[in-house]
Amino acid sequence: MLIRAGYDIAFTTTQPVPLLANLSIHPSRNRDLRTAQRIMTTPDVPIYDYVDAFGNICTRLTIPTGGITISTGFVIEDSFEPDPVVPQARQVPVEKLPDEILVYLLGSRYCETDRLSEIAWSLFGGTTPGGARVQAIVTYVHERIRFDYQTARPTKTAWDAHEEREGVCRDFAHLAIALCRCMNIPARYCTGYMGDMDLPAIVGDMDFSAWFDAYLDGQWYTFDARHNRPRRGRILMARGRDATDAALTNSFGPVVLTRFQVYTDEDRLGLPLS
Repeated sequence: MLIRAGYDIAFTTTQPVPLLANLSIHPSRNRDLRTAQRIMTTPDVPIYDYVDAFGNICTRLTIPTGGITISTGFVIEDSFEPDPVVPQARQVPVEKLPDEILVYLLGSRYCETDRLSEIAWSLFGGTTPGGARVQAIVTYVHERIRFDYQTARPTKTAWDAHEEREGVCRDFAHLAIALCRCMNIPARYCTGYMGDMDLPAIVGDMDFSAWFDAYLDGQWYTFDARHNRPRRGRILMARGRDATDAALTNSFGPVVLTRFQVYTDEDRLGLPLS
C-alpha cells in the first residue's frame, strides 16, 4: 500500500530559540520512500541533520523571533501487514542478552522501574515468560489507563499514569515499557505515524502515535498498549529508552505551539506532492 503522510507545525516566539526535532522518518524506512521527504520551514532558515546514538535522524535549527512553520509531506510504501502476534516467543535470560540491549532493561526518565518493580512481580510473576508475559502486561495497561487527550502533560511518568489511570498513547507505552523492564524483558519506546486506515471508523483527530518494542527470542517485536490489538501501517520516526530520546521537538527557550496538523492516509490517486 502507498501511504501519504506529513505534518504542518507552527511555533511562535519573542526571541530566537534553538530547536532539536525528531521529525523525519527513521532511516530503517528510507528505502520505502516513493517521494522525497524534505523538511521545509517558513521563513527559510538553515537546518542540518545528524544521527543520534539510537539511530534517529535529528534535525537542528533556530526558530527566529516571531516564529516558524515546519512542514513535510511524502509517499511511502508499506506492506500494511498487522503487527505479529508472538505468544510463543521466548524471553532471553538477562545473562544472555547482548551488551547493547541491556540499556533497555534499566530505569529511565519516564519509566521508573524502581517504583513499579513490586507491582510488576505481584501481577506478572506467575505468567509464562516471553511473548505471553508481554501480552499480559499490554492487556493490563490497556485496561488500567483511560485514554484522554486532556490529561496529557510532558512531566507524566509511567508511575503517574499507573496511579492516575488516564493518559495518552505515550503514557500507555511508558507504563508497558516499565513493567516489561521490571520483569527483565528489554523494551524500547517508539513514535511515528499511524493512521486510522485499518479501523472501521476514524477515532479522533490525527496525531503522531507511540508504541513500544519488546526484545524476545533475539529480536524486537512491536506491541501497542493503547489499542491492545495488532495494527497496520506504522511509519517509525524515532525510538529510544523513552520519550526523552524520541521527543518530536525539544526547544531551548520559550515557544508557543500554535498549529499542529498531522495526516496519514492511503495514497489512492498517486498524485505527486506539490
